Amino acid sequence: MDDANEQPIPSVPHPRKGRGAISNLQGRYQHDVRERFDDGWPAIEEDGDRAKTAWKTLVIEEHAKSILTRNGSPDIPFSVSLNPYRGCEHGCIYCFARPTHSYLGLSPGLDFESRIYAKVNAAELLTEEMAKPSYKPEPIALGVNTDAYQPCERERRLTRRVLEVLHRYEHPVGLITKSSLIERDIDLLSAMAAKRQAAVAITITTLDPAIARTLEPRAAAPARRLRTVRTLTNAGIPVSVSIAPVIPFITEPDLERVLAAVVDAGAISASYIVLRLPWEVSPLFEQWLQAHFPQRAQRVLNRVREMRGGKNYDARFGTRMRGEGVWADLIRQRFEKAAGRLGIGTRMGRFVALDGSRFRRPSSAGDQLHGNLQQLDLF
Repeated sequence: MDDANEQPIPSVPHPRKGRGAISNLQGRYQHDVRERFDDGWPAIEEDGDRAKTAWKTLVIEEHAKSILTRNGSPDIPFSVSLNPYRGCEHGCIYCFARPTHSYLGLSPGLDFESRIYAKVNAAELLTEEMAKPSYKPEPIALGVNTDAYQPCERERRLTRRVLEVLHRYEHPVGLITKSSLIERDIDLLSAMAAKRQAAVAITITTLDPAIARTLEPRAAAPARRLRTVRTLTNAGIPVSVSIAPVIPFITEPDLERVLAAVVDAGAISASYIVLRLPWEVSPLFEQWLQAHFPQRAQRVLNRVREMRGGKNYDARFGTRMRGEGVWADLIRQRFEKAAGRLGIGTRMGRFVALDGSRFRRPSSAGDQLHGNLQQLDLF
């Protein structure tokens, strides 16, 4: 099995203000089954005011055992990534990382966007990893699973500390975000970009603020992201844009307009990814569709399945990002023709092109001890 397509879809409760998920759908590793039961009493969810009450965010400190993740996927332009947080308050309903909360015994639904784990020792672990004699520098993608600049980063500053380590030892980094908070770190990124050690990818899904407000409720508004592209570009930082995901009949009509807008903002390249619905993302997205676009829901799902061989998701390398079939081919042609007309590159290869030749290995604890003993004339 490669998805949760057979999982029954719960009845759809009311959306919560500021949250992407409609429910706290049970994760696939939870053994206790919960189901709705009508006992004759009015349900809290049926109270219009209470249903709109914000689901509070809890940030949990975590001391991680390791910090770098390696992959062998041919679909993405990097093989090493670092995520300072688990879970993401941006609440993007389509986020492919939602199912990872199942490993924690939590829901990929509302828990994913309200129970955030902060890896407080991320910078220290990174320094230790780079100090190993066997370590070979290659571009690190920062903020892949969950956004490294989500709201709690303002106070936690874990991403800032990781960047300071990378800057200090001249290690290349590529960042992926939907947040304007990245502008806070222009001082580090600009200095690194001048040595070809930093590049940024901004994700822009749609230009429609009303759709974005429900699709990715706590991420920066589309216009604000475009301004971030321009701000970073003016600071000498190369910026690519990921138009992701392309959702048939929801964000797909905006494809050419988004491309034109990012070119105008100064982006040097762009790419796209069609909607992916792995595991619990599938029923969560169906709930979202029924809550926000009930009249289009079946049309959207039919097109998604048409691009996925009749299923909600196909995890095979080579097809999982773009899909296949007539509709997938039509999206590809539209993207390529618009990009050619606008004169923007269509490959996200900037992370690979970053320069790691200046990397300076941190001193390990053993090196420091050896140096202190030499000063004492014991060697």
